Amino acid sequence: MPPKLNASQDDLELFRSRLENIIDQRHPLVRLARLIDWRVFEERFGALYAEAAGRPALPTRLMVALHLLKHMDRLSDEAVCARYLDSPYVQAFCGETHFQHTLPLDRSSMTRWRKRIGAERMEALLAETLAAAERGGAVAEKHYERVTIDTTVQPKAVTHPTDSKLLHSGIETLARMARRHGITLRQSYRRVARYARQEAARLHHGGKRREAEAARSG
Repeated sequence: MPPKLNASQDDLELFRSRLENIIDQRHPLVRLARLIDWRVFEERFGALYAEAAGRPALPTRLMVALHLLKHMDRLSDEAVCARYLDSPYVQAFCGETHFQHTLPLDRSSMTRWRKRIGAERMEALLAETLAAAERGGAVAEKHYERVTIDTTVQPKAVTHPTDSKLLHSGIETLARMARRHGITLRQSYRRVARYARQEAARLHHGGKRREAEAARSG
């Protein structure tokens, strides 16, 4: 069944203070909530729900807002749900009009929601985030001309610089420089260093660390 457009309210909430009356309207989450066009997500994800089957789904704004907070602050599902219960600003960002003392969803609901939406539609969150940044003046068109990507955790074809490898590389480099400048060496130690490195690697792999250190030192 399609999501409810607004969070559930009851008659008792008529006698409670609205969140908009007790929070600072200059808070970053309040300002960000004004910049985001939440209707985009209603239209994008609405077709994923059957019209009259099952119980009503959780509000789309609630789920989108929780996932935005999750990625902005790098939180787990459990942590972002805990943040919801602790902060009136988070609840206002999620579309609540009154402070809620209970979590309106099960933590596993976030996993199920992501599976329902799929990775392709999740890109709509990124697109609207960038659009909101443009509307707020935080991003200009020229900022899209160059993208900086942190590849720290990306696998690379670079091996770890072990001591034996650095030592062997140094010997090879010095031998090449000697040949280039016409210097005759009594012994280059290239063959000895190569053998010592291979022997140290074999012993180290076999768990014979002490013998490996002895082989490495010559």
